[in-house]
Order: sequence, then structure tokens, then C-alpha cells
Amino acid sequence: MSDRTDHIEAAEPGGIQKVFEALASAARRKILAYLAHSSLTAGEIAERFDMSKPSISQHLGVLESAGLVRKEKRGQYVHYSIVQDSLANTLNGYVQEVCPVSRPLKKESAELKTKNNKGKS
Repeated sequence: MSDRTDHIEAAEPGGIQKVFEALASAARRKILAYLAHSSLTAGEIAERFDMSKPSISQHLGVLESAGLVRKEKRGQYVHYSIVQDSLANTLNGYVQEVCPVSRPLKKESAELKTKNNKGKS
């Protein structure tokens, strides 16, 4: 894999594999959609689903483990919010790896960087 993907895997708590496993569930994708614009408590999220609160907690745990959501204790409640940079960077890194159009551009960019660094020496 490229340096970019290695950077993503190192920077994110579970790596790219955990992110895609987390996104494989429709319920978890819906939770991310609910969290897209505001933080919510587990109870507020559970109200939007026809499943038990322990199931919601399990889904939130998977999302948190993948680095897609964070939780913050506020008083007696735990609020969950989306980690925008994590999701965007992971998906962008993945697309950069599998997109045939990006390969030559990445190669060109690396060559320009090498050329510019030699010119500064």
C-alpha cells in the first residue's frame, strides 16, 4: 500500500479494515447520518430505531472502535458525535488506492516532490 494508506491506518484507532466493517451495517450508517449535524445521547439515538438499547450501545461501540464516532460525558449523559476527519480521510485514502485515475497523478506528485526537494538542496 502507499504511504497515504499507511498513514491512515496508523492514525486511526482501528485502521481502514475496522472502518469498512463498521460501515457494512445499515444501522451503523443510519447512526452516522443522525450524528452528521449534531451530537446525540445513546437514548436519543435509540428512540429513532426499533431495537434494544443494548443493541444500539453495541453499534455505537463498533463505530467508536473504528474511530468514526467519539463520546463525551456531559453531566449524567454520554453524547456521541461523528469524527468528520476520520471518515473523510479514510474514504479518501481508500479511493485514492483503488481509483485507476489517481495512480498516475500520485506518481506525478511524488516525482514533483522529489524534484522540488532536490532543487532546495
